[in-house]
Amino acid sequence: MQTTVSLWPLIGVAVIIVGFVLRFNPMLIVAVAAIATGAAAHFPPEKILAAIGTGFIKTRNIPLIILLPLAVIGLLERHGLRERAQMWIAGIKAATAGRLLIVYLLVRELTAAVGLTGLGGHPQMVRPLIAPMAEGATENRFGKLTDAVRQRLRAFSAATDNVGLFFGEDIFVAFGAIVLMTTFLKEAGVSVEPMHVAVWGIPTAICAFLIHGFRLYLLDRKLERELGGQRKGHGDTPTSPAAHTNAATGDEA
Repeated sequence: MQTTVSLWPLIGVAVIIVGFVLRFNPMLIVAVAAIATGAAAHFPPEKILAAIGTGFIKTRNIPLIILLPLAVIGLLERHGLRERAQMWIAGIKAATAGRLLIVYLLVRELTAAVGLTGLGGHPQMVRPLIAPMAEGATENRFGKLTDAVRQRLRAFSAATDNVGLFFGEDIFVAFGAIVLMTTFLKEAGVSVEPMHVAVWGIPTAICAFLIHGFRLYLLDRKLERELGGQRKGHGDTPTSPAAHTNAATGDEA
């Protein structure tokens, strides 16, 4: 005897998709999706509220863990962290955006390989430090940057962090994905040690470093072609953010 399966509870997925497309508040979207799913499954209102309350109690410490570092980073940015990073990298004459990101890629992969995944990340490392340093190094060589170039540098900075973390953490033996793979294979009758899976992640991480490092090398070449010719055409010389600051101070004096 076949039973009909109701697909109406899947309406929560549609609510989430529509909510994110319309750029509503994420917390509101999730709450409405939970209520819609529960109502479609014919749950009584008190059971829906109990499920939402239980989930909130289990995860109430997560917002605190996320918001505290963001508050510290925001305070540092307000007191000139991005500007200081740009001025520091501008003092290194050989620095380019590609070379800087290659070094960060190497550091990110090595730290992730030993389990230190929290040392990098978009909010705590890329936005306040890595992206401004890449912009500062490029501006020091070619002068004022267009918005398109700045967005490209920020995208490459974020991509470098993603690549370094994704392929670096696969080498860490206690990484959740390695445990999941070994457990799945063991249930399928294939006995594999977690250490073997981690070791065979090393060639993949090396290839990822070489491929993305080559993309960063091409980024430097492309910036040289685009901005180098523009600089020569206007007869400008590269100036650092520090020089712009000093010039502005002198004009005010």
